[in-house]
Amino acid sequence: MANIAVYSSKGGVGKTSLSVNLAWAAATLSSRRTLLWDLDAQAAASFILAPKRKGGDEARAVIERDLSPTKLIVPTGIPNLDLLPADASLRTLDLLFAGLDSKKRLLRISEDLEKSYDRIIIDCPPGLGVTAEQIIRGASLILLPLIPSALSTRAADELIHHLGGRKKGAPPVLPVFNLVDRRRLAHKSALEGAPDQHVIPMASAVEQMADRHAPVGVYAPRAPVTKAIAALWTDVERQLTRG
Repeated sequence: MANIAVYSSKGGVGKTSLSVNLAWAAATLSSRRTLLWDLDAQAAASFILAPKRKGGDEARAVIERDLSPTKLIVPTGIPNLDLLPADASLRTLDLLFAGLDSKKRLLRISEDLEKSYDRIIIDCPPGLGVTAEQIIRGASLILLPLIPSALSTRAADELIHHLGGRKKGAPPVLPVFNLVDRRRLAHKSALEGAPDQHVIPMASAVEQMADRHAPVGVYAPRAPVTKAIAALWTDVERQLTRG
């Protein structure tokens, strides 16, 4: 089993849409038994994949080990894809992790699920706090979505240096240009500076995910954004296999 964390220190970079679409790719294109673990208190991924689920406050109890994650996991209607949903109880996740005596709590919880799943995609909350440290310790690979610009690329380089320099054995970081509009000069310039980096285009199909309650591959299988997601997932699988 491998944990793929979709992480950014800032919001507004399309982290949730990327997480949902990658989970679909893992389950559908690779036939992996996949769990999307929503750790963001906004619960956007949970809303997309399980809109009829009644909200509660159990997500925090999973972190505290007062509730088995299997009690909260729900099917999504997509073969091979389940959801471990988020809720508002994760608002103070940093404080919760700071008060725990385990620096590898996320890793330990995911290890409990390794007999049931091949891939766990984690939609992480933004920030550089204690939660980020848990993510670093628990991830097999970190995907770093960023909006293409000189400043965001610089910030990403600093973050990659921070993550990679933590200690020996830190997970590899795969930066991904997300929500790309090639008509914008800043986007074009950033793409030219990193020609080998994956590019996920901005698309109306992505904006429809919350209304359709599905990944783009379900209702737009031939769209350029779906092809870009598939190419990214192929690279993710390659890196995990190589690792």
